[in-house]
Amino acid sequence: MTHIADLRKSYERAELNEDASHADPLKQFEQWLKEAISAEVPEPNAMTLATVASNLRPSTRVVLIKGFDARGIVWYTNYDSRKGLELAGNPFAALQFHWVELERVVRIEGVVEKVSAEESNTYFHSRPLDSRIGAWASPQSQVISGRGVLVANAARYGAQFLLNPPRPPHWGGYRLKPDNWQFWQGRKSRLHDRLQYRLDAASAAGQGWIRERLAP
Repeated sequence: MTHIADLRKSYERAELNEDASHADPLKQFEQWLKEAISAEVPEPNAMTLATVASNLRPSTRVVLIKGFDARGIVWYTNYDSRKGLELAGNPFAALQFHWVELERVVRIEGVVEKVSAEESNTYFHSRPLDSRIGAWASPQSQVISGRGVLVANAARYGAQFLLNPPRPPHWGGYRLKPDNWQFWQGRKSRLHDRLQYRLDAASAAGQGWIRERLAP
């Protein structure tokens, strides 16, 4: 069996430099996300979400990006889940995209807020029926006795709501408002390209970005 410590890969697909990157990190992210989708990498919309509990223990999980614009990055989940409870106590979080086939990583940090009820309603009602019922059926992050609990809950709520389940009050969207972005492109000999964008507090309204290179 191959020793884990001996597993290595040479990164040689592309490069990332200051001249060829966007001055606005949102535009750089949009370009890379489009390229990941075009390359048909598995689940290009999957991102790791890291939160920190009140006891300072971090936790991570994979969620799916559902939208992004100048206001931030959006995903949807159960507000009563572990991540929801941790965000309620500490609204700062981090996201990470890892597009292995493109040898790219994007890291995003910032403060998180709930999206409006209108946004959550619109997205919820665009979901497949099974997913809408599932939002009611799963007491996310809670201990259950077995899968039968989920099946029974799904049957009960399906019979109750038929084709029109409303959005559960415990389910909706979050938006992370970035104050730091990092773009990592794998390079040969572990001399990777790593660009950071951080908010420039001295700029107009504090909305400008400083772009700088970090050692990998």
